[in-house]
Amino acid sequence: MSSREFAKSLIDQIPESKMMYIIAYLQGAALPDEMPNAETRAAIEEVDEMIAGGQGDHFAGSTADFFAQLLKE
Repeated sequence: MSSREFAKSLIDQIPESKMMYIIAYLQGAALPDEMPNAETRAAIEEVDEMIAGGQGDHFAGSTADFFAQLLKE
């Protein structure tokens, strides 16, 4: 039995009352080991600065509405 198969069999034995702890742990473990590259970090910093400065536009519609608006421009 592989480690993955063993982990899956253990999950079936965990009571529902403890599953939220397991899920939180698994979500953290599922994150990629790689950090965002320099370009992505710069983009994130730019957005953070825009938010802090109250700049930029906020779109509150659906994704479909957003793309429709982009196609009009």
